[in-house]
Amino acid sequence: MEKLKFVETLTIEEFKAKNGVEKLEVKQNPQTGKCFFVYGCETGAVSERFILGEITTPVISQVCSPATGEMFYLLHQKGEEGAPTLAVF
Repeated sequence: MEKLKFVETLTIEEFKAKNGVEKLEVKQNPQTGKCFFVYGCETGAVSERFILGEITTPVISQVCSPATGEMFYLLHQKGEEGAPTLAVF
């Protein structure tokens, strides 16, 4: 399985400004248990780590699925898109 390709990553505030929305709401599908976020009339995916309380520094990335070419937004933990960050200088 190929990894998602991260195209652009924004802070929550940058994402809201770019999309002209005042708030994001994270919701959970009661049938599947999966979370998603709503901004205006649009939706985006949420990392499974959200429900575990593991998202302390949220960001939103525009990602591309290599299997389908589909582009979508994903709310996830900063630094989650690749190798873990061990140090920042």
